Amino acid sequence: MSRELRSELRGSMPDCLIDIVPRSFDVVGSKQKAVAILEFPEGLEGHRKLIAEAIMRMQKNIVSVLAKASAREGEFRTRELELIAGDPDTEVLHKESGCVYRLDPRTVYFSPRESMERARIASAVKDGEEVLVMFSGVGPFPICMAKRHEDVRATAIELNPHAHNYCVENVHLNRVADRVEPILGDVRFVSRRLDRLYDRILMPLPKGAYKFLDVAVPLLKDGGVLNFYHWAPADDLYGEAERLVTKVFNSGGLGVEFVDHVRVSQYSPRYWKVRIDAKAHST
Repeated sequence: MSRELRSELRGSMPDCLIDIVPRSFDVVGSKQKAVAILEFPEGLEGHRKLIAEAIMRMQKNIVSVLAKASAREGEFRTRELELIAGDPDTEVLHKESGCVYRLDPRTVYFSPRESMERARIASAVKDGEEVLVMFSGVGPFPICMAKRHEDVRATAIELNPHAHNYCVENVHLNRVADRVEPILGDVRFVSRRLDRLYDRILMPLPKGAYKFLDVAVPLLKDGGVLNFYHWAPADDLYGEAERLVTKVFNSGGLGVEFVDHVRVSQYSPRYWKVRIDAKAHST
């Protein structure tokens, strides 16, 4: 797309600026209606609408173009997205892996780049598992699991009320309401009301998930698996995550076996989002 977009823009903006037009961007939505999300580098301030309109001409299903206007921040880990061109109604139906998710990227966290990771986790889940998904967003992890395994049961906890409401709707859209239970609230407080232990706990919040390890680990069954996500420097992808997990497991009287290490996505040239899978066992 980047080469075609730059060709489309030639003659309408200086050649020296065409070389810094973003090479890629996220698309959230479907063939009927989608939203493009770009990160514009410095120097393109006066040309953003021109670029946005070119994208919509080339890809007819894209009806809105949004620019990243802040880092992911706040307790809901969302970023400010500025409408550059197109329809101000940015709610879409996003389809992947046989699932459909209604969401508005301006109010919730959702990354289409992690569809493969969601499918990997769903494949790793075993029939009959009880799963807890912390920071569950609009529900892609628990819904994908439940669609693939009819006898998996998932509890999905989310703090952002917008994301929680979408999760409730998405559970019904995907016909898994009998297998996925969405709960609105802070995992630290909701966990006190949970009346079971889990075969698997997901912590798909790379920035700050370690602060909730003391909540997650006591809820694991003996032999249960923790899927823990973390930001890591490229020269030490898994060391810090292993140390953080080991410390909490050991403080709870548990041994830990690391069964998998995965580079999920690249955040910047020097940092990656990674996942380590840790299995609990009694000492």
